[in-house]
Amino acid sequence: MNAAQNVEKVIIVGSGPAGLTAAVYSSRANLKPLMIEGEEAGGQLMITSDVENYPGFAQGVTGPELMAEMRKQAERFGTRFITRNATRVDLSSRPFKVWVGDELHLGKTVIVATGASAMYLGLESERKFYNKGVSACATCDGAFFKNVEVAVVGGGDTAMEEANFLTRFASKVHIIHRRDAFRASKIMADRALKNPKIQVMWETVVEEVLGDKFVNALRIKNLKTDEVKTMPIGGLFIAIGHKPNTALFEGQLEMEESGYLVTKPKSSHTNVDGVFACGDVQDHVYRQAVTAAGSGCMAAIDAERWLEAQGE
Repeated sequence: MNAAQNVEKVIIVGSGPAGLTAAVYSSRANLKPLMIEGEEAGGQLMITSDVENYPGFAQGVTGPELMAEMRKQAERFGTRFITRNATRVDLSSRPFKVWVGDELHLGKTVIVATGASAMYLGLESERKFYNKGVSACATCDGAFFKNVEVAVVGGGDTAMEEANFLTRFASKVHIIHRRDAFRASKIMADRALKNPKIQVMWETVVEEVLGDKFVNALRIKNLKTDEVKTMPIGGLFIAIGHKPNTALFEGQLEMEESGYLVTKPKSSHTNVDGVFACGDVQDHVYRQAVTAAGSGCMAAIDAERWLEAQGE
């Protein structure tokens, strides 16, 4: 590190709705943020075809279009972008250090917006039907499945919640679970088991997603009897959890057991003074584009006020 190296006021790591909103706010506050947007810029919305619940788009918008508009907005106010992944960080002293390969960037503040990734079953056929009947978010996509039979894979609270939510639209919901009991809390499991529109398939796994242009069936296997059968279905919801993208910050920022970053109540402050976190990397409850954007705004305002308090 040479003594004359420029120190950024704000470095934003990640470029989904949270990171880009933080960039819009901090660039408008004249903090000239540097965003390390990553090679898969745009976050989970880049694999979302139709977004119908983002305010301001009466006719809906595709995920990639929404992200492109947000990025242009951030750029218009002076955000600079590096389209590579951050590979290492050192948050033990200020200025904070963020590496992109061998390139070192110094920052007075860091906003972490690296998001979370939905966990999938890992089937080739499942990938083929992303957004063509396979989804990892019932809240986002449930309304597209009116009067259709759908399946939910999972056995935790998320799976129960998604199954119950889907009964508002779908004609029938099958929960496919590999064990003979749910991991979900008793109250959530009971709610699903008592719902007349939900049927549970215990000790069963999905072997293949079938369809033409759109999902129309699943090949499922009963783990007890080894029986394999084809089940007609119009949609498949994967609800086996999300994994926060926090490996980069292990041992440096406080995390929950599940890997989500811990922020102080009603703020985006992490346990390291001057480092802020926003979006799905610290939110496993709501996980919506609009809540991520809102927390990105909080992080930018928190960073701006923190810099001001430091006399910047």
